[in-house]
Amino acid sequence: MTRPLAGIRVIEVAMWAFVPAAGGILSDMGAEVIKIEPPTGDPLRGLKIRGLGSTGHGFDLSWESYNRGKRSITLDLRQDAGIAVLYRLLENADVLLTSLLPPARRRMKIDADTIRARFPRLIYAVGSGVGVRGPEADKGGYDAISFWARGGVSSSLTTEAMDYPVGPPGPAYGDTTSAAMLAGGVAAAIAQRAMTGHASVVDVSLLGSSMWSMQRAIVQATMDGIERFPRSARGGSSNALVNVYRTRDGRFLSLCMLQEQRYWATFCTTAGRPDLAEDPRFATAAARAQNIAVCVAELDALFATKTLVEWREILARQDGQWDVVQHVGELKDDPQVQANGYLQPVDYGDGRELRMVSVPMQFDGAPLAARPAPDIGAQSEEILASLGYDEAAIVDLRVAGVVF
Repeated sequence: MTRPLAGIRVIEVAMWAFVPAAGGILSDMGAEVIKIEPPTGDPLRGLKIRGLGSTGHGFDLSWESYNRGKRSITLDLRQDAGIAVLYRLLENADVLLTSLLPPARRRMKIDADTIRARFPRLIYAVGSGVGVRGPEADKGGYDAISFWARGGVSSSLTTEAMDYPVGPPGPAYGDTTSAAMLAGGVAAAIAQRAMTGHASVVDVSLLGSSMWSMQRAIVQATMDGIERFPRSARGGSSNALVNVYRTRDGRFLSLCMLQEQRYWATFCTTAGRPDLAEDPRFATAAARAQNIAVCVAELDALFATKTLVEWREILARQDGQWDVVQHVGELKDDPQVQANGYLQPVDYGDGRELRMVSVPMQFDGAPLAARPAPDIGAQSEEILASLGYDEAAIVDLRVAGVVF
């Protein structure tokens, strides 16, 4: 199996989800990722949000998802001896990946200027909340506030009728999106160093990646001088073939036929309502836009006559684009998910197996295999020995509380 980053060593000094998820992607891509945890462990371990924490099946799913395939060493970086171990690790590393806030990095002498002066070939990659410059550069952030709230996503999904803004669909929604961008930035920096010898400082923020996702709306709002676009509870498009419709059994189908005139007549005929295509109110895109409420009402009534299973068979006979609004628990049975290996079994070697979502990038026609996340400090002694620490020195570090 191709692992494009095989031979690359990444040292991760990060907690929670955003930057560790980037490390997980780099690990799946073949990099050796050594995660440095404080003696108390990454606070993500055992965290429960909305009931989504450790499971009765013996897995901490957040931990496993974002720390896949790494090796763990515990180090107290508040002590000089802990920093000394980190510096030894960095001597043969390619990337330092961190989420620590700037004041902590300066205090520990692992800020970008200090590290780059000591290790000029090292790529320095940081994930921040709202960016590395400006009056809030030293401020932390989480996906629920920096990505979802501040970046305009929540407001854009919230209708006027709602009492409160729409919240994220689950933990780490913005973290994982931002992590993919940070991992991509690191991969680009590795390529740049190979071609030019220059080792970059890479920065991705939750706010920046949120704005990238929302760029179309942000650009127009900036150009038009408005704060937000009104959002209806459903639809709002002048194209009835770009909407969501309810089936007889209470499921939903999402239509996205952007070339509506191309698909309209065939859709109507296939769906059993050829009369709609002949109706002068709906015969052209302009006519449908002028009568959009009536047109949508006709399609609402039409879709309500049959079940999801029936509509899937009917819509498959025409060329317009559509899909089912699926539930997360249905994805394991999706034939496209199965055919492309988007959900893969990870063997823990103790009789347990976890079906884990693959990283979305694939190479040479195959998904990248995921591996279990490490127990806290599981490789501490092994890593220290590889750095030249003998047994007595390792014991001294443990006694001093530098290593757990």
